[in-house]
Amino acid sequence: YTLSDEQVEFFRVNGFISGIKMLDEHQVEKIRTELGEISNPQHPAHDLFYEFHSNESTDPSTILFHALGAWRITNGLHDVLWNPRFLVAASQLSGNVPVRLWQDQIFWKPAKQGGVVAWHQDYSYWTRTQPMAHLTCWIGLDDADRSNGCVSYLPGSHRWPLLPITGLAGDMEAIHTVLNDEQRSQFRPVFAELKKGETTFHHPLMVHGSYENATDRPRRATVINVFRDGVHSVSDRPLLKGVPSISPGEVMGGQFFPLLFDPANV
Repeated sequence: YTLSDEQVEFFRVNGFISGIKMLDEHQVEKIRTELGEISNPQHPAHDLFYEFHSNESTDPSTILFHALGAWRITNGLHDVLWNPRFLVAASQLSGNVPVRLWQDQIFWKPAKQGGVVAWHQDYSYWTRTQPMAHLTCWIGLDDADRSNGCVSYLPGSHRWPLLPITGLAGDMEAIHTVLNDEQRSQFRPVFAELKKGETTFHHPLMVHGSYENATDRPRRATVINVFRDGVHSVSDRPLLKGVPSISPGEVMGGQFFPLLFDPANV
């Protein structure tokens, strides 16, 4: 399960790495089935979602299903958090340290009318936890390419400072309003095309997004966000809906932010 030194170095230089095998055919089908069940707002465990958006797109002609908290609802989406293929790589890319769950997400772009996920940096939504020691793992549940809205990255943008939020599910080009001339000159996206069951990892400051899906194929993904053990809260407010507050300065932990992996215990 260990990434090679070359893969870790690629991540360090570019801010992302893609094409890592994460799930086999059986696991993908299991999670797809579960996703079909829990996408129904009438699902009996619906109240366990931290967020649930049947359509988060700001364009009424497109659809972007987005939900947080599925790990609390189904067996497959729970157990994928403890997949050793994920855990070992996540620890390596975080500096060979213990990692905890921050949150999980589902992104579903249906066929023919899948909406965009606009260019953004993940940590811009997570500043209520510090220091910035987070990592994102994006797992494809369908083949994803540039035609159906695979994730796109700006290599090296993880060295940019934190940018203002310009929206998650609206105008793809809105980010250009907050970039300086040098950043605009470096705006050369690459498309992280994946087969189903493969994954990308990216840095919390990596600028990324995904274009619309106008094909006859769906583009579904589950996302796992983790942080290095020792990150603390800087907010009095609940960090996720239904989760008790963690006082500023208190280290993140407990049942809602479980320790997933400690390399010292292997």
